[in-house]
Amino acid sequence: MTPTHEKQEFVTVLVRDPRTHKGDSWHSYIDYEIFIHTNSMCFTRKTSCVRRRFREFVWLRQRLQSNAVLIQLPDLPSKTPFFNMNNPHHVDHRRQGLQEFLEKILQDALLLSDSRLHLFLQTQLSPEDMEACVSGQTKYTVADAIHKFASLNRRFPIEDEEGKKGKNDTDSDSESSSSGLRPSDDSISCGCKASPASEES
Repeated sequence: MTPTHEKQEFVTVLVRDPRTHKGDSWHSYIDYEIFIHTNSMCFTRKTSCVRRRFREFVWLRQRLQSNAVLIQLPDLPSKTPFFNMNNPHHVDHRRQGLQEFLEKILQDALLLSDSRLHLFLQTQLSPEDMEACVSGQTKYTVADAIHKFASLNRRFPIEDEEGKKGKNDTDSDSESSSSGLRPSDDSISCGCKASPASEES
């Protein structure tokens, strides 16, 4: 007996856990954890999280807009000279704006077809490496990059499809240096939580 209706697809995205990374006074920055949980066939991984900083969101918006010129992309929270990373209200306002930006993007089927979006959300590759990957200039594919990041950063129960090829994932862990996959210098691998957590100020 066939089901009367198909299972409805969903994509949950959370932008949370802002963290300040201090260099000298000119190089401190904040990054945010992006948590994805979905049953959509558009995604290589059904659960993932990465950390991204504001300028990487700016890059993503520019690249998506250049590849979808007929679509009016949502705005990012404005970058203001009055932004104070020590002010919890400023930081949370930006976090909310980044989450709303991603929520709107993930509702558009055309934007969901852009490989840069998936690399942004499900790997820690830098913008330069994402560009190289989608341009075919790397030894790894988009799917390779996403699976590699997941195998090196497991924080969730193993997904059904991993049971079939879990051995391949673990065998390939030692190849991270030779595969050319490396995280963005600006972002630190996150200890992601499988369930939504309360926001930190």
